[in-house]
Amino acid sequence: MSIFFDCMKKKTAILVDGGFFLKRYRSIKKIRNPDAVRTATDLWEMCLSHLTQAKGETYDLYRIFYYDCKPYSKKQHNPITGKSIDFAKTDQYNFQISFFEELKKKRKVALRLGVLDDGRNWVINPRKTKDLLSKKISIDDLQESDVSLPFRQKRVDIKIGLDIASITLKKQVEQIILVSGDSDFVPAAKLARTEGVDFILDPMWNPIKPHLFEHIDGLYSKIPKPR
Repeated sequence: MSIFFDCMKKKTAILVDGGFFLKRYRSIKKIRNPDAVRTATDLWEMCLSHLTQAKGETYDLYRIFYYDCKPYSKKQHNPITGKSIDFAKTDQYNFQISFFEELKKKRKVALRLGVLDDGRNWVINPRKTKDLLSKKISIDDLQESDVSLPFRQKRVDIKIGLDIASITLKKQVEQIILVSGDSDFVPAAKLARTEGVDFILDPMWNPIKPHLFEHIDGLYSKIPKPR
């Protein structure tokens, strides 16, 4: 019987921290320029593999929630060279848009998108900052690639926490699987566990801090383990 429609099975919601997933995915797969179609398929299959638990217990998929930010699309000028950069024409922007479109085509996937804040101030690469402070180099020695915009995600963590709380209190699932390496989920995880929800963390083989084990019911990484 289909893993999607068997009403007798317990239901699982899978929540994916998109920024974390893409970073770990690139690292594990050793991919510098990922393909949007392949990445979306790998994510979907990784999530579905969670539905079959240890001892052969199978869960029904409630929904996959994917949390990320809309890609940055403004124009900026590099402070070193004065060169204009149109972020809407970068490879990263094109990948992100294509990736989101592919996810929308996947069965039972819901996008939860926040926004990127550019901070409006360029920052110098930490290694170059150290060289500047030690007077190994001067400001005139800085290159175009030595500065960057410190993008910061907004409204993503709060969306994850609110969805965990909402799904839990509405009793829509018996299990929540969170794909993340962040400890910000702890308050929401405590609520879910208090209400009887089985809370599983998938850190994609990334080590977690020891104290996090007391706030989860299991730790499972489903993407093939990197060598």
